[in-house]
Amino acid sequence: MTQTVKRGESLGAQVARVLRQRIVSGELTPGARITEEALAEEFAVSRGPIRDALTQLSFEKLVEVQRPRGVYITGLTTDDVDQLYSLRGALEQLALSRAMRVEDDARWAAMAAAVRRMAAAADVGDHAAFVTADLDFHSQIYTLADHPRLQGAWNQYLPTFAALLEVTINHDDDLHESSGDHVALMEVMRSGSPDEAAGVLSAHLDGARDRMLSELAERRD
Repeated sequence: MTQTVKRGESLGAQVARVLRQRIVSGELTPGARITEEALAEEFAVSRGPIRDALTQLSFEKLVEVQRPRGVYITGLTTDDVDQLYSLRGALEQLALSRAMRVEDDARWAAMAAAVRRMAAAADVGDHAAFVTADLDFHSQIYTLADHPRLQGAWNQYLPTFAALLEVTINHDDDLHESSGDHVALMEVMRSGSPDEAAGVLSAHLDGARDRMLSELAERRD
């Protein structure tokens, strides 16, 4: 089946997003071979965007390019998941500590709006809308940090964490608990101590990592 791509966004980024989700979800399994020709036909684009997508996914360690043999799916191992979440923890703890210095209420409005959108998505069981709001919430921590290089590092890995979240959030039939976790995190960032906030964030990210590890374990069974 031909995939439809939007012309307003980088075609390579769109192809990478679809392939990334297939890999992280387990639809494309480690060792599977894919080719530029087949992908170009599926997405109805030239090989240029396909190569851009594969270069990005190779950087993310999700595929291995072995020209001229083809491209092989690397997938995610438990070590990959541990590395990704330990990296995110290091980045986000630094961002959180800087964000907590912000006293201007107006600058926290976007995060509060993301919390409200998560609550609304939880009420109707809209997982896709919840994922978008969840990622917006965490992106706001980096925005509040006022550290462009730190925000750049987050943006570099954001597509990978988006794919991970899309998988793990489907383990939650009821999204209200996760919504409440974000309310608690925002409140402790606004009025708690740095140590309290660091603990809440650490527990939150550990939970996400553990859900992804459980997903990988289920695939092996």
